[in-house]
Amino acid sequence: MTAVSATALVALAAPAGATTSSGSPTAATAAVAAAEDVDYATWQRDCQAVMDQALPYLKQRIADTRPGEKQAIVLDIDNTALETDFGFSFPQPANEPVLEVARYAEERGVDLFFVTARPGIIHAPTEWNLDQAGYESSGLYVRGFLDLFRNVADYKTAQRVAIERKGYTIIANIGNSPTDLSGGHAEKTFKLPDYDGQLS
Repeated sequence: MTAVSATALVALAAPAGATTSSGSPTAATAAVAAAEDVDYATWQRDCQAVMDQALPYLKQRIADTRPGEKQAIVLDIDNTALETDFGFSFPQPANEPVLEVARYAEERGVDLFFVTARPGIIHAPTEWNLDQAGYESSGLYVRGFLDLFRNVADYKTAQRVAIERKGYTIIANIGNSPTDLSGGHAEKTFKLPDYDGQLS
């Protein structure tokens, strides 16, 4: 892992109270501070409730796979696939309710794609983290330099379009922010809690 990548990851999971050189809180610090207002057990219970709705749908949809159909699930990363605002370590741990559903789908031939607003500079450590957390990724989409100036929802929609162009049917899109799920190009969406934006 390069020094630049390591620095970017440290910024992504900065501890509470961290500030920029000017003394103002960093974006990562703001997310951590917000997460302090959310009880971890409550968050896990709320995530499990959403995945309890997703699993029966996926069981039925996978059973109804059409001949020759390539099925995919698209997942956000931060506070969806990984415990970003609660996992103050690297690698960050998997969000277990999501991992359980992802593994069920993977074991039945569904490919997992990860679409994140994380910058491309931390592609390699993010990919490694997903692998360490137990995910089998078929593709990781991160923002290139020009994508940093695009609306996040538009960027994520474009990545789902790209996955469809590879011949996949996106049977589910899972995320915790409206920007993860808007724009279509998924048969069904499942929104995890972000508590009015308190979680990134």
